[in-house]
Amino acid sequence: MKALIITFALAVGMSALHAQPADKIKIEDLQKMVGGSAGKIQVLNFWATWCAPCIKELPLFEQLNATRKDIEVSLISIDLDLDPNPDKIYRFIDRKKLKSTVYILDERDPNTWIDKIDKSWSGAIPATLVVNLENGKRRFVEKELKEGDLEEIINSVK
Repeated sequence: MKALIITFALAVGMSALHAQPADKIKIEDLQKMVGGSAGKIQVLNFWATWCAPCIKELPLFEQLNATRKDIEVSLISIDLDLDPNPDKIYRFIDRKKLKSTVYILDERDPNTWIDKIDKSWSGAIPATLVVNLENGKRRFVEKELKEGDLEEIINSVK
């Protein structure tokens, strides 16, 4: 019985070590990140665990993160505006084995922060903001991205 308990405890502990952390972030901190230091193009994807088009396009961001070291990919979950418990997000990150940096936007009322991301944003997701910190160019897209769309958007801010 002791061996079974120890095995279970080790398994739970090891799975926790492999989970991708997802820090909560306030809108002010997110704005500072977007206006941060030059060097890399930033790609911020706004998504939620309940959004099928968001989930469908996540592999595009994961591939970009794995292959382009000149680009910083951040996946911004907006799940907390409907459910204040982040456990569902953590489980999703672990199940999908996300490697990109994931943040959880710690805001409850989208009407108070959507305009701070982009004035043209209606609030629909998925939504992606690409910012070139070297030249100040930025592009905001409010739709599900398909193969090739991400590269086209990145090239448009170079």
